[in-house]
Amino acid sequence: MAIEITARKREAQGTGASRRLRTAGKVPGILYGGDQGPVNIELDHKDLFINLKNERFHASILTLDLAGTKQQVLLRAVNMHPFKLQVQHVDFQRVVKDKKIRMKVPLHFVNAEKSPGVKEQGGVVSHVLNELDVLCLPDDLPEYIEVDLGNLAVGHSIHVRDLALPRGVELALHKNENPVVATVIVPALITEEEEAAAVVAPSEIPTTEQAAPVKEGEAAAEGEKPAAKGTEKTAEKAEKPEKPEKKEKK
Repeated sequence: MAIEITARKREAQGTGASRRLRTAGKVPGILYGGDQGPVNIELDHKDLFINLKNERFHASILTLDLAGTKQQVLLRAVNMHPFKLQVQHVDFQRVVKDKKIRMKVPLHFVNAEKSPGVKEQGGVVSHVLNELDVLCLPDDLPEYIEVDLGNLAVGHSIHVRDLALPRGVELALHKNENPVVATVIVPALITEEEEAAAVVAPSEIPTTEQAAPVKEGEAAAEGEKPAAKGTEKTAEKAEKPEKPEKKEKK
């Protein structure tokens, strides 16, 4: 079922007029293409903003109701405010049934958890592409293209030309292009931990000299004589200062 949106013709033009429209909760836009000239339009911001959250709105043929006349269109461009959640401008293109269109179609990834790279080898799937440029007639435009990851192992990839495309859909690529769609990799954190466990620093390996305590009577180092018993106490006494003599009272 096609998504339907409502628009009105926009008479006032220019930066000031567009600013006033946005303040009033409207979005300025343009409708072009087909065998008719461009038309300036305006749409309700709230309804448009809700539709923009829907994936199908970006990759489907839409029904635009303009002054009671319904026509098929494609969403071609959306300009957002730099930091506000506000649509600044929107472009729609008319669809001609017997003319091929070029569209970006979203990719849906399935069976990742069943792939040997994830299930048996501990890898994770890296999505290199999330949408794909295709050429087709309007009636053949798919909502999405499915990417089956069920046979993907670690270090292996799926390329664009490996995908099963719906009937009537062709890739919008140059002759030798075949970009990667998805691959299975081992997380860098796991690899670093395994490498750290395999390499032990020499200082962390206990040696005989470090582990063995010095026995009583043995020299601490070669060439040194063992200290005689009682020497330590004598030294302590020698270090203590003598008490001063008391002066006799006259």
